[in-house]
Amino acid sequence: MLKKQSVKKKIFIGAAWPYANGSLHLGHVAGLIGGDIIARYYRLCANDVLFVSGTDCHGTPIVIEAEKKGIHPSKIAEKYHKEFIKTLVSGLNFSYDCYTKTTTEKHKEVVQNIFLKLYKKGYIYTKTEELPFCPKCKRFLPDRYIEGECPKCHYKKARGDQCDECGNLMNTKELLRARCKNCNNTPEWKSSEHFFLKLSSFQNKLKKRVAKSRGWRSNATKFTLNLLKEGLPDRAITRDTEWGVPIPLKGYTNKRIYVWFEAVCGYLSASKEWSEKQNKKNKWESFWLKDNSIHYYVHGKDNIPFHTIIWPSMLMAFGDLHLPDKIISSEYLTLEKKQFSKSRNWAVWLPDFLKDFDSEMLRYYLIINGPENSDTDFSWKEFQTKINNELVANFGNLAHRTFSLIKKNFPNGIEFPKKLDNKSKQLLKQAEKSFTLIGEAIQEARFRQGLKIAMDLSDQANQYLSDAAPWESVKNNHSQAAKDLAVTAHIIRCLAILLNPFIPLTIKRIKQITKNDPEKIWQYPTPGFVQIADLKPLYKKIDDSEIKNQIERLG
Repeated sequence: MLKKQSVKKKIFIGAAWPYANGSLHLGHVAGLIGGDIIARYYRLCANDVLFVSGTDCHGTPIVIEAEKKGIHPSKIAEKYHKEFIKTLVSGLNFSYDCYTKTTTEKHKEVVQNIFLKLYKKGYIYTKTEELPFCPKCKRFLPDRYIEGECPKCHYKKARGDQCDECGNLMNTKELLRARCKNCNNTPEWKSSEHFFLKLSSFQNKLKKRVAKSRGWRSNATKFTLNLLKEGLPDRAITRDTEWGVPIPLKGYTNKRIYVWFEAVCGYLSASKEWSEKQNKKNKWESFWLKDNSIHYYVHGKDNIPFHTIIWPSMLMAFGDLHLPDKIISSEYLTLEKKQFSKSRNWAVWLPDFLKDFDSEMLRYYLIINGPENSDTDFSWKEFQTKINNELVANFGNLAHRTFSLIKKNFPNGIEFPKKLDNKSKQLLKQAEKSFTLIGEAIQEARFRQGLKIAMDLSDQANQYLSDAAPWESVKNNHSQAAKDLAVTAHIIRCLAILLNPFIPLTIKRIKQITKNDPEKIWQYPTPGFVQIADLKPLYKKIDDSEIKNQIERLG
């Protein structure tokens, strides 16, 4: 059971920062949507919520893309930052309290402050090492731009720092048959001095934290324990580049703090930026310096080590800042049984999707069929089936049948009955119980289960309406028809609240249809008067021609 909250909780939600080297595809969204569900739910429970993310603007891929176009990397980064705001915030209605970017002065200030404090405390040190240098591209190759064979599992496309197949963290020199990802040349090895994060110092502390962890997805726990079992190597946190956050020490003008270190600092810098925009400079402290806060981190499984190993180590080294509590890491989403691929144009790009389809449909599908605990596949045919047979035929149909019958037969509205039969009481009891069940599911990041509970309630309401048949009873028993429609209308009102964390535009559409504003708090609403104003279907059925067109675009 959900406990009554006498004291407001502080809920911090950090969603992964999308990388600004191209448009987002559906696979990216699948790993991000959980953050918005959690944020919306906790706000409905009247808790204090801080939901942050932003655009990851630094890194070699952006530099290379900019060089091809003959422009500065900032132009590429800013282009996609604006696109992400348009698609995630305006398009998918992600309710960030602060969506920012890693090129702000605030972010630079926070990153450099963390760097200096860790350096002074001895958790960052310098070391000269042999690094891969591509003679053809004339640059040192960062992790993302050197590929080869993993020495552990022999995956052929392992990166210089990590194998995405087995999760092995390694030094670049351990990579077998290394090659430049940009030109396929074999790299040379040259000496270069860099700063290293002393991850090895946190091996035992991290083991204890993982052992005590609650609210982590199983993939995060398993992945992290495997890394700790192997032993944590110290990792370089600077690179030979001029695009990124400068090192705040003299003598390193041609080096920058590397993306994987500075990007996670964005959770703190975004919190401080939000605080300043509230004209309360220290407001962020109530989320980061207090024990009563709960920190959720939401991302795809490729980001697990950054949120369970690297960021916690940095926070422990810094001191006094709240450590991650809940690790919500999704598995992978494929497209028509194949991996998403930019080079092969095997993707469904978010900007294109939002031009052609209702954002509520994508949110629904990625929750009900998303990669929550295992890899799943996005199929256009399956998407059509799920939307038409579930969202449209179930909840959309319930709302349209109920509202159209009320508008036609009771234009002045209907009052909720004072006396109810047992069948009505049972349905309403299930609706009230759903607030507890769905709330618990969201708190524990079981989003699919929560959405299914809501859709099951809608299915029961449809059956109730079919059994009552008010379209027949209204002919000879006007009052009975009114009672039955009042009950289903109230269930719709409950569902508008219950579905709000998952598909938030639906509650606004219901508000436009009825003259009864669904309450925006997470509790069973008091039944009341219902009148229909502007009758419109909540969702549009997807035609075969639309799906055929989408399939033909692939590849």
